[in-house]
Amino acid sequence: MKYLQLNDIDCYKRSLSLSNYVWDIVIKWEWFAQKTIGVQFITVIDSISSNIAEGFGRFGKKDKTKFYYYSFGSVKEGLDWNEKSKIRKLLSKEQYEHILEELKILPKEIHQLINFTNNKLKQ
Repeated sequence: MKYLQLNDIDCYKRSLSLSNYVWDIVIKWEWFAQKTIGVQFITVIDSISSNIAEGFGRFGKKDKTKFYYYSFGSVKEGLDWNEKSKIRKLLSKEQYEHILEELKILPKEIHQLINFTNNKLKQ
């Protein structure tokens, strides 16, 4: 019997990859942009995968899903920072669109994880 591992979870892998993608972009911005938008943008995108990881490490389904819902909220906040970064001309069109597409896919994947957790765990 194979047990589910964190790296088997699609939304975790996608959000981890996205966090590294955003990091590689923001690290090249000028100081003011990094300080005002970049720190917030990286923090919220990083929190998607970190909340999934924390939820995965919890025991009960209620505790697990609470962290999965936190990651869902971070996705929504990430959409806001992505828009601000585009409007302020900090992202190329390709960068903006890639981040946007990933952030559009993640809610569905996170909800699949929540449904899986609710259906497979007893408590």
